[in-house]
Amino acid sequence: MIDILFYIAAGAGVGLAIGLTGVGGGSLMTPLLIMFGFPYNVAIGTDLLYAAITKAGGMASHTKRKTVEWRIVGFLAAGSLPASLLTAQLLSSVFTESSEYQSILTRSLGVMLVLTASVILLNGRLRKVPNGDSGHKKVGGIGYIRQHNDWVIFFTGIFLGVFVTLSSVGAGAFCAAVLLVLYPRLPALHIVGTDISHAVPLTLIAGLGHFFLLGNVDFMLLGCLLIGSLPAIHVGTALASKIPSNILQTGIATVLLGMGIKFAVF
Repeated sequence: MIDILFYIAAGAGVGLAIGLTGVGGGSLMTPLLIMFGFPYNVAIGTDLLYAAITKAGGMASHTKRKTVEWRIVGFLAAGSLPASLLTAQLLSSVFTESSEYQSILTRSLGVMLVLTASVILLNGRLRKVPNGDSGHKKVGGIGYIRQHNDWVIFFTGIFLGVFVTLSSVGAGAFCAAVLLVLYPRLPALHIVGTDISHAVPLTLIAGLGHFFLLGNVDFMLLGCLLIGSLPAIHVGTALASKIPSNILQTGIATVLLGMGIKFAVF
């Protein structure tokens, strides 16, 4: 019973942080579960379904407000969903025990935590990336990339499909950063709505892959986390206007960076 209350409290803490800062649950929840002593594979598999459920409400809200760019979601999903399924299938086929692929999960988690922390810290600069327009002509490296947005988005989806499945991290902050660079004129609300609307099916497919192919989901733990986090997210959102989120984001990013380096190197 004490463990259950502890997991509910952990879910509430992460939910509050999500509501206050907008930092994705995966980057916070997975390291926290590992610190609690859960195996890497169970922490990642459970967190993927946790992310899918907690983000589903946001996806519905953005869909209703018509702030989702479904064409972009489609290109991302065309790369990420098959890549996620293939990654889970490969882990299931190549390895017989979860301990055999733990180092892959560990390094992937470290890399994605470092990327996520870097994105959070550089968020202001990413928003100021120049359009690269000179009349109708795009110049420079960023301009060239933007001329091939669809392909870049597709391959970004593949990258996310692989590494979100391996780490449960990256579907939020990292994807949003790519969208900010590629679509500088897209309203911020549309960036968020598009990002969330891609994250829901990706984390759901990745989580189901972990469950059916690898057996890496603890549903009791998942239920406890959701009981704590879902109300706390709303509380955090209500408090967000009263607390300087930039300071909180910087603090969280610094912690994530430290944990990411630890997981990636040690």
